[in-house]
This record gives sequence, C-alpha cells and structure tokens, in this order.
Amino acid sequence: MVQLFTPLKLRELELKNRIIVSPMCQYSADGGIPNNWHLVNYGSRAVGGAALVMVEATAVCPEGRITPWCTGIWSDAHTAAFRPITDFVRAQGAIPGIQIAHAGRKASCTQPWTGSQYLPIGAGGWQTVAPSAIPFSPAHGTPHALSIEEIDGIVELFVEAACRALAAGFEVAEVHCAHGYLLNEFLSPLANQRDDEYGGSLENRCRLPLRVARTIRDLWPAQWPVLVRISATDWVEGGWDLAQSIQFAKWLKEIGIDLIDCSTGGMVPDVTIPAGPGFQVPFAAGVRREAGIATGAVGIITEPEQAERILANDEADAIFLARELLRDPYWPLRAARELGADVAWPNQYARAKR
Repeated sequence: MVQLFTPLKLRELELKNRIIVSPMCQYSADGGIPNNWHLVNYGSRAVGGAALVMVEATAVCPEGRITPWCTGIWSDAHTAAFRPITDFVRAQGAIPGIQIAHAGRKASCTQPWTGSQYLPIGAGGWQTVAPSAIPFSPAHGTPHALSIEEIDGIVELFVEAACRALAAGFEVAEVHCAHGYLLNEFLSPLANQRDDEYGGSLENRCRLPLRVARTIRDLWPAQWPVLVRISATDWVEGGWDLAQSIQFAKWLKEIGIDLIDCSTGGMVPDVTIPAGPGFQVPFAAGVRREAGIATGAVGIITEPEQAERILANDEADAIFLARELLRDPYWPLRAARELGADVAWPNQYARAKR
C-alpha cells in the first residue's frame, strides 16, 4: 500500500490522498481580489491531483496584506471573486482551503520580484501593526503596538474573514501563525515584549493566536477541519522553539484544531537556517509525537519516495508541497506513477496516463 495515496480523514472530510498544496502567495491581486491568474494557478494544481488546494495567505483587512497585490477577504466582492476558484477546485475532486492571515509588522512591502522592499506611507504603503513597536528590520517601518481594544478588533477581523471564506465555498480553514506575521509575532519573545496579558509568559504570548483559532473553530462547520500553520522555531537562541511549539499544539488540540502545519523561520532577517531536503520534517514529527495531533510536513520535499518515507515512518500525516508544485503542478500524478499507485486522471488527460 502506498501511504501517499491513502485517504486522510479530518473530521468528516476525507482527502483522497496525503498531498496538500501549501499556501503560496502569488502577489497578483488587484485590491485584494483574486482574478484569472489565481483561477488558473489553483485550478491547475487541482487538475494535477492534489487532494487539498490551499490558497495563499489571504488578509483579513487591507493593512494585513504583505503587499498591495496580495489577496484579501474583507468584503463581499472578495467572497464573490473566490467562488469560481473554489467551484473549479471542487469539480476536479480536490478540496478548496484558505489560509487566513494578517501580515503584522511584515506588511506594506513590494513584490518579491521587485525586491520585497518596505513601502512607506505616501509611497503606496501603510502603517503596520504588531504586538510591540519593534520593526522587522532596520529597513522596515516601526509598527504601531496594538492596544487591548485593537487586539479585540483583530479577532473580529479574523471572524468576519472566516465567515466570508465559508460563503466563498472553502471547506478547510488554516490560521496563519507562522513566518513572522502577526499571530506568530505574538508567539515569539523576539517580537512580543508586552507586559500585559498578551506578553511575557508562554501562556500570555499564546493568548491571541489561541483566541483566533478558537473563534474560527467555533464558527467553522463541525464536520470540516481547521488547521494551524506554525513556525516551529525562529532558529535564534532565546526565540520561539520546538518545546514551545509542542505546548502550543497541545492547547490547539484542546480547542479542537485538527492538524498542525509545521514550517519554521521568518521571525527575524538574516538567520542561518540549515536548509536541505526534508529539513523541517523533524519538527512535524516532534509535534505529532509529543502533542498527539496530526501534522503536515513541508520544506524541500521534492521526490515521491521521500514523501512516502516521511509518511511510512510516522513523521507526519500529510505532505505540504510548495515550490515543487510551482515547478510541476502535476507532481501528484507523476508520484503515483513512480510509486505504483493507480489513481484517477482527469478524463481530458487520461490518454497520457500510460
């Protein structure tokens, strides 16, 4: 039996295999509204055989975007624009999912292919926010430290975004608590130096991410899963680490979160990361083992045998593919052939199966 192509059941939702399209920003929206680029991008991954197609980090408000060209879901117009995408993904036998996000102090930047430079106010940018008034880097603007009342407002923005995501046809929600963006900033002592109930102790630093995750879990249909993406380590001494991630995962499990998507890094610039094939898999394995919750592995997973080995060794329950699916949207079909799994191809492509 090929583990990669066995179904994965999360609550009452069954994924046809263990291959998930990792959220990958396209930086191609206008006013946060997805367009034909997004339809073709996500649609091709569904045609290619992935079980769950996660759309990119989608902002809860305009100021929550990484760039002015990132997608958002803060109005009915955004909801309507996502509907053709979710309909098409579902028609190909895949499940549509959305990563709900706020970029925090790493917002207001240019697109990566123009340098990912900070956009100041007056040059197309906006005032960023964070748990503390600590900029991401010397090149970034100083963020506004959120008040207690403003934190309550952030929670409401996530709630409204989740409601619109449901109306747009998404069946899986992922709360973005990774890569140095707002909820991750609250978790890490490197970015969170508050002295109130949202800072200091691990419990306090986890308070806002847990509030957001709990409210989305409560409003999301009981039969569908809610995931959380974390950065399992900051790769910096004195920062967020695996031990804290395991405790956070235990608390997430208690409130009904179904799977932890285990990435790393993004909190501070110029960090030395020992990147290599599968370098983040041990974090998924550690969280899975110690917190007793399903996990997804991500990070330089490129070969079908490598993905199969991760699952066979019980290091993760699902494989999140990012750049490899940019290189090859039909990787799942190729993987099935290489591993000897008989999977259905789209009727239009069936003549190429053999």
